[in-house]
Amino acid sequence: MPLPVPTRADFLLDPDLVFLNHGSFGAVPRAVQAEYQRLQDRMERNPVEWLGRRSDDLLGRARARLGEFVGAATDDLVFFPNPTTGINMVVNSLRLRPGDQVVSTDHEYGAMIRTWRKATAAVGAEWVPVEIPLPVTTEADFVDRVWGAVTERTRVLFLSHITSATALVFPVAELCRRARAAGILAIVDGAHVPNHVPLDIEALDCDVYAGALNKWVCAPKGSAFLWARPEVQEWLQPLIVSWGWESDHPSASQFVDHHQWQGTRDLSPFLAVPAALDFVATHDWAAVRAESHRLALAMRDAVNAHTGLPALSGGGEWLGQMAAVHLPEGTDVADLQARLFDRHRVEVPCSMWNGRPLLRVSCNAHTSEADVTAFAAAIAAELPAG
Repeated sequence: MPLPVPTRADFLLDPDLVFLNHGSFGAVPRAVQAEYQRLQDRMERNPVEWLGRRSDDLLGRARARLGEFVGAATDDLVFFPNPTTGINMVVNSLRLRPGDQVVSTDHEYGAMIRTWRKATAAVGAEWVPVEIPLPVTTEADFVDRVWGAVTERTRVLFLSHITSATALVFPVAELCRRARAAGILAIVDGAHVPNHVPLDIEALDCDVYAGALNKWVCAPKGSAFLWARPEVQEWLQPLIVSWGWESDHPSASQFVDHHQWQGTRDLSPFLAVPAALDFVATHDWAAVRAESHRLALAMRDAVNAHTGLPALSGGGEWLGQMAAVHLPEGTDVADLQARLFDRHRVEVPCSMWNGRPLLRVSCNAHTSEADVTAFAAAIAAELPAG
């Protein structure tokens, strides 16, 4: 019997909202939200038991389930509230030296750019964002451009697997392989990847991988993870030193001991991850991805046809369930985003990237052909035709 395809009715989104920004914070299905709230209620029945006696076991089970999904060993994963926090832990542990280089691209997430700029400036190291011109062309050109910036001073290669502002799926595997062979630390920001495109972390050959679970896995907000290769785990220092450091009851993993417990906090977002994975497993997510990809391309093409501006990529192979488009030069992106929402109930991000105005659509199981029609009409009403 074929698996059902989830619909808008499975989500809690306002019925009149044209929601084209799943990529920012995700959207939780009703069934997952119910389990999330059940877990919170269960915690409050006996907080001491839940947080004090059961937390390690409960989190271990959730990590095991996540590991199966992303292709990683249970004890090589630690939950974090978001990828930014996890990667900051790694950056703070690096002990960069004067003259060291961190090679990346000019398509990275804003919070990560700020993190690396601060870390490199503090010690006299260098942040090297390689320009990846638009439209992107071939995988070989991308790899050659990034690797061409690597020197004998390069200590870290930092890459987005799927970019945030430009919504491009970057071919990171070959670069990770080259970095490993050269003794360069390969860190991958995979915030948008889990359940968006296929993921097998251990097959990527990177050293560190961070992913969000509230986005395309549709888990509650505040659920993400960081994976680290065992030999890297040894030098990673926790952002918060708590009871896992010099633990009275050490587990089989010092990595988990050092990073899992950060003091009193609500663990329910992490513990609800298996419910989100159950929702994915019991629905035809291959169909969701294919349809979301089609709808994203349709919206991209509608904007480009209206403005007459070129696409950011030559083909759909660079895209998953998101697509970014150029906006006319001089567009006030904050004003346009506000008008699209206030006048048309279209929730879609408009932002400046490298001095260029962009709009990004992101689709999931709740997106429909009706959303494409409403979005196209709103763009026609609010943007001048090219």
